[in-house]
Amino acid sequence: MTSLFYDNRRLLVLAILLIVVAGLNSFYVLPRMEDPVLKQRAAIVNTLYAGAKPERVEALVTERLEEELKEIAEIKELRSTSRTGISTIVIELRDDVYQVDEVWSRVRDKLDDARPLLPVEASHPDFDMLEVSAYATVVALTWELPSDPSYAILRRRAEELERRLRAVPGTREVDTFGDPTEEVRVEVRQDDLAMLGLSARDVADAVAASDAKAPAGLVRTGEANLLMEVDSELDSLSRIGGTPIQYGADGRFVRLADVADVSKGIKDPPASLAIVSGKPAVALGALVRGDQRIDLWAADAREVIEQFRSELPRGVGLRTVFDQSPYVEQRLETLLWNLMVGAGAVMLVIWVMMGWRSALVVGAALPLASLMVLGGMRFLGIPIHQMSVTGLIIALGLLIDNAIVMVDEVRDRLSHGVSGSEAVSRAVKHLAVPLFGSTVTTWLSFAPIALMPGPAGEFVGSIAISVILAVGSSFLLAMAITPALAAIALPAGGGPSRAWWSSGIETPQLARGYRWALGVVLRWPALGVGIGILFPVMGYALATTLTEQFFPPAERDQFQVQMDLPASASLEATDRIVRRATDLMLAHPEIEGVDWFLGESAPSFYYNMLANRAGTPQYAQALVKLRQVEGSREVIQQVQQQLDERLTGARFLVKQLEQGPPFEAPIEVRLFGPDLARLQSLGEEVRQMLTGLPDVVHTTSNLAESLPKLSLEVDENEARLAGLDNLAIARQLDATLEGAVGGSILEDTENIPVRVRVSNAHRSSLADVASLDLTTPTGRLPLSAIASVELRSETAAIPHFDTERMNEVKAYITAGVLPAQVLSAFRERLAQSGFELPPGYRFEYGGETSKRNDAIGNLLSSVSVLAVLMAATLVLSFGSFRLAALIASVGVLSIGLGVGSLALFGYPFGFMAIVGTMGLAGVAINDSIVVLAALREDPRARTGDPDAARDVVMHATRHVLSTTFTTVAGFLPLLLGGGGFWPPLATSISGGVLGGTLLALVFVPSAHTLLMCRGRARCAAEQDPACDNWSSINKASDERRVELLTA
Repeated sequence: MTSLFYDNRRLLVLAILLIVVAGLNSFYVLPRMEDPVLKQRAAIVNTLYAGAKPERVEALVTERLEEELKEIAEIKELRSTSRTGISTIVIELRDDVYQVDEVWSRVRDKLDDARPLLPVEASHPDFDMLEVSAYATVVALTWELPSDPSYAILRRRAEELERRLRAVPGTREVDTFGDPTEEVRVEVRQDDLAMLGLSARDVADAVAASDAKAPAGLVRTGEANLLMEVDSELDSLSRIGGTPIQYGADGRFVRLADVADVSKGIKDPPASLAIVSGKPAVALGALVRGDQRIDLWAADAREVIEQFRSELPRGVGLRTVFDQSPYVEQRLETLLWNLMVGAGAVMLVIWVMMGWRSALVVGAALPLASLMVLGGMRFLGIPIHQMSVTGLIIALGLLIDNAIVMVDEVRDRLSHGVSGSEAVSRAVKHLAVPLFGSTVTTWLSFAPIALMPGPAGEFVGSIAISVILAVGSSFLLAMAITPALAAIALPAGGGPSRAWWSSGIETPQLARGYRWALGVVLRWPALGVGIGILFPVMGYALATTLTEQFFPPAERDQFQVQMDLPASASLEATDRIVRRATDLMLAHPEIEGVDWFLGESAPSFYYNMLANRAGTPQYAQALVKLRQVEGSREVIQQVQQQLDERLTGARFLVKQLEQGPPFEAPIEVRLFGPDLARLQSLGEEVRQMLTGLPDVVHTTSNLAESLPKLSLEVDENEARLAGLDNLAIARQLDATLEGAVGGSILEDTENIPVRVRVSNAHRSSLADVASLDLTTPTGRLPLSAIASVELRSETAAIPHFDTERMNEVKAYITAGVLPAQVLSAFRERLAQSGFELPPGYRFEYGGETSKRNDAIGNLLSSVSVLAVLMAATLVLSFGSFRLAALIASVGVLSIGLGVGSLALFGYPFGFMAIVGTMGLAGVAINDSIVVLAALREDPRARTGDPDAARDVVMHATRHVLSTTFTTVAGFLPLLLGGGGFWPPLATSISGGVLGGTLLALVFVPSAHTLLMCRGRARCAAEQDPACDNWSSINKASDERRVELLTA
């Protein structure tokens, strides 16, 4: 059975053909994207409470919603902000929640349950999940004429393009950005309205009453049912202007047009704007379903966009702000090129070490195992992206380890004149257990990465899954296909040629020196053990100098700019500042383009961007395109410095794109306590300490900013005499200043609201507001007669974290500086300052540190169980706890070599380095398992005979060196590719594997000899008769092992 594929050549060909067809089919069918898709574990809830100050919003809205939401056990964090007129709650689910839709459904139910607990004036809580994915394409319709932009034209064209993009197969969603929205504006003349004794609210109610969009019943005749409706729908501006609002004493109706100007236009002020290439614009962002190939979708979308471009009228342009498909293609082309380069390097190493025939056989395992991995990815639903492909690159050297050992074993048996069928059968029986053991230990070492929950696990987990699939495929090939191919391709009896290109390079002088050195360390095994321990201990010592990191920045020809003005700033002021900032940035020759989105977050052009800003006129975010990736960090630093120096009234954050799960600021200090004033003062102390650090660019504090407001001091006695109360006054002023919506116009499929208010000219100053007239039951009354208006300030926002009041201090640092370095400096300064918190107050760290700790905790959550399973695998493979402990010690020592390599090459101890170190523990022991299995098989070596042990190690050295060099060769593209993302992972594994060779060839045989010699000495001291036949020691425990390993 073990030689089935060798004996039945047709079956061999069919098996290879099946693997090839299944793999190629999977390659063309699997979805393709740039980065893994993260689950939607975050959502935002906005609840309006017009006119309420932050304290009232906190008490009457935020806290009541939080009380309901905290009953859901799957919620990890509740972050809320209570501002004037609005409550915002950001919900984050636990990392171990995978069925997110079911949890979000329960969150919606809780919000519905909380609605009766809220004030009547508050809106229904608006729930919206936060996207954590990049748009596949972002296009913008721009106004190209020098005249004022016609947003009505841009919006209509954007709606048509949105409809067409939604129709492209594979489109998940299309969102609009920079849409100022339209409205019908009814600007009443305050004096005329006052003469009629009406308010803006009364006018809005009259318009709404004329807009009957409700059914008027059903007339049921004997033959049909006829729907009845009142034909009074508002369908034009003239129809709105003709709305009767009061019946006069002269018997004539006063119509709306008599006291107001009716027009249709953009909402004033607009909620958001977009400026693309310096032009007013309305942008669209399209999301693609996760089961699609983005390159194919992009080709269809581009065809639709180009067709639409040809239909645009003069003065309207269509620009592509962002297209993800070139980045996906470039990323995958680079990774596939790295895969081919790594495969070529591996093949070259095999050729030099084993000869061209062996290289062909071993090399066949590369494409076959890769195709099997693609089939496994299709079965598991894993797309082709940078992580899954990189898993294949990592596995390059690992997946042929089994093939190298098997080919070497078959060749050795053929050289002794054994027939092909018998050579295959004996080789498979001999290597089945050790290869399976090494495969399982590799699986278990990568399993914590594959099983890690949360965003970090979803981001890097497919690396481990690809490696596990590759190593498993390698084992199956080594047990079936590879030995059959080896027996067919390799000559019997050693072959006619002993040239190095035929049988591998051999250096007799080096071999003699190596044989002598092995003899020395095996005769004094304590020396070999000491040599093996020395370098790992040095590595652990160097590890204390490593700087911590989460994920490095992305290498991209893009970066983002976030701009904040004081909370009271208008969108018009934001527009002025961003246009000046654009001119400054475009003066840099390295910058190709700048596109701004005002009042809201920009469309996500990278997978982990947080789109959590909306309805904030003081905020803007820009996508900046560079001409090349090289030198981007220096450009970011220069732009940051220039914007800070030239535009001092705004706070600019020039941020490089980050890898890994999202976080808002690299350094976050959260202060908790009951009193807002005390929290504010404590936060200011912390902020000042952070500001003084050299690499800190900007600092913010949630409670540092105050919001100016107009405080209306009402004489309640006079108000009551006039027939008014505070609530009636507030409602009248709100309708007059902000406007009251009454009715709507339906244009095509869009519902355009009708808003009634006084004109800007009568509400733009304190004097105008004070002179407004209030409508009373007996006529009209100037506001100034019963109230005074004063300018005051109040806390702009009250933040909560998990229902507690909090002041969060954030620090943003210079691009390229590690957050851990700045945080370490801050901790030193904090300790030196004598900063103390009063009773009832506490603080904690957020930002990158919190995310990193969460990710590492998730990574280590399953390590203990998997370590026991790995130990069990080793114990069952060797039938000995001592030998299993010996192999486990190799894993521990190899980790020291891996982290020492990081320190030697100057890399930080980031999350990818930790991932590499976790995988290293299983990879580095494979050669040691093979060497130890060979020692246990040899009757003399297993008794501790140093000469026999030397011969066994000499025989195993070729395939140990071959597997080591091929593993390192597979990592060469990642090692030499530069950047900060892949080299730490490749360095830690390569360094550990290289050092693991020393452990396999020196430490393991020396430790084994030492263990056996001490066991023999103890046996002799006890005068055990079994000492006369040392091979009988542990015979019972090794009996099954011998049966499996001997031919």
